[in-house]
Amino acid sequence: MSVTKLELDSDPSAARTTEDPLVGLARQLLEEIGEDPNREGLRDTPARFARWWREFINYDPGSLGTLFESIGTSQLVVVSDIQVWSLCEHHLLPFNCSVTIAYRPTGQLLGLSKFARVAHQYAHRLQVQERLVDQIALEISTLSGTPDVAVIAKGEHLCMSMRGIKAAAQMTSTAYRGEFSTDAGLRGELFDLLRA
Repeated sequence: MSVTKLELDSDPSAARTTEDPLVGLARQLLEEIGEDPNREGLRDTPARFARWWREFINYDPGSLGTLFESIGTSQLVVVSDIQVWSLCEHHLLPFNCSVTIAYRPTGQLLGLSKFARVAHQYAHRLQVQERLVDQIALEISTLSGTPDVAVIAKGEHLCMSMRGIKAAAQMTSTAYRGEFSTDAGLRGELFDLLRA
């Protein structure tokens, strides 16, 4: 059972008496791979490991719902090259993605920073890229009120680059909702913008 920040704030002695269970797991991992967790250089690694995992999994994207009045409903809005890191749920190894989000506003525009916040919100968990793009598309559709959303992600997965075949490659996955799933011309307009 982990100690929350609230528990530490309300009882300062908890910080001295309760250790995050991830610290013990990291020590055990180091021992299992033949390392000495008490040696210089590794002494603080278990605590850093635990802090990193807590920071990654407990990511707070902040405010997501900032909306502005749209100037028209035929616009195509594209936010591209949002860089995110996630963790492959099959190997617990990182993968990074460049995410592009497109949508057609219907009355309201979503604040620009919200696209990156949404992408990071869903990347900060054990994930697969195919689910990541689908979750981002659904959240953008929900927040903006439009069914017309496209998400494209290109990623490199260390579970392929570092282990197994050990070959670097880019994986591309897409999620198309609303007219993006049925209108080839709209998808073509998006691809033209991305090539420009």
